[in-house]
Amino acid sequence: QVQLVESGGGLVQPGGSLRLSCRISGINIKFYYMGWYRRGRQGELVARIAPSGTIVYGDSVKGRFTISRDDPENTIYLQMSALEPEDTDVYYCGGHGYWSQGTQVSVST
Repeated sequence: QVQLVESGGGLVQPGGSLRLSCRISGINIKFYYMGWYRRGRQGELVARIAPSGTIVYGDSVKGRFTISRDDPENTIYLQMSALEPEDTDVYYCGGHGYWSQGTQVSVST
């Protein structure tokens, strides 16, 4: 059974930082495209990392967010910096039909 357990969301002021973690069990993530998405209006790619390590970022987060993968821990991370109110959303980790429960990120004064 594949499980994705996400943590790290919360409330932060504009310009602040948060780090999301997603620990996966049941699959070896180094063989899968895994990423972060946010609900938005149609679902938006935030960042994705390929088995090769190639990374793709959504245009709205380039230069501010960083995705990383810890293969021994089977965990992916999303370091978010310079957060803006427009980043407020529910963030999911996943790929290949496997998804986390989602975590709320709120950017507000």
